[in-house]
Amino acid sequence: MENIQPYSRENPSPRYQELTRLYGEMHAKKGGEEGSDSEEVFKGFSLLPHAETVKGLIGHTKAKTILDYGSGKGQQYKNVTMETPDGSKFKNVGKYWGVRQVACFDPGVRAFSKMPSKQFDGVVSTDVLEHCPKEDLPWILQEMVDKAGKFIFATVAMYPASKCLSNGENAHCTIRPPEWWQTLIDCVTATRPELSYRFELHWVYEGSAQPTDRKPEIIERLVDRAAV
Repeated sequence: MENIQPYSRENPSPRYQELTRLYGEMHAKKGGEEGSDSEEVFKGFSLLPHAETVKGLIGHTKAKTILDYGSGKGQQYKNVTMETPDGSKFKNVGKYWGVRQVACFDPGVRAFSKMPSKQFDGVVSTDVLEHCPKEDLPWILQEMVDKAGKFIFATVAMYPASKCLSNGENAHCTIRPPEWWQTLIDCVTATRPELSYRFELHWVYEGSAQPTDRKPEIIERLVDRAAV
């Protein structure tokens, strides 16, 4: 892995600051793809296909509080009906999970731009890490680890995005192979042997009609907390 300058939340890279500004403009309808509606940009629905997996981690760790890191507009926690195979319905993802609290953080959304000071049982992050500059990923992942008391769930795209930023750049600015992510994750989680995590590294967009036999790469550690 390349030598990476130690940036931080207090001192992010110039690239991170620029991207935060661009995403803020997209959310505020000052930029983004031509003809895009800010209400439809990064609503938070990328979490929905993974809600069941997260529910399993919540059950495994007995988590009661969740931080959505890079939540977008947080619409997934408002009026989104979730239905289970037995026909039970829940009015949003938080109710479906059965947790006591879900907090949103997203630096591009004014309402969620301040990082909560407390730790949460679980941290979830979908369609986020590949949007971050590689030089900032060590502190971003460390921040996620520090905020997680019991588990982390995250997805990573290893392909170009369908969206472009207002400056014409592809929204996925860090596209790296599984080995690169494995090294980074191992390094950041090394001091937290009690922490469970699941990182799903996707080769293609999950909703793509393009046929592929490439399944997501899974980097996972499930800890029996009773044995810790």
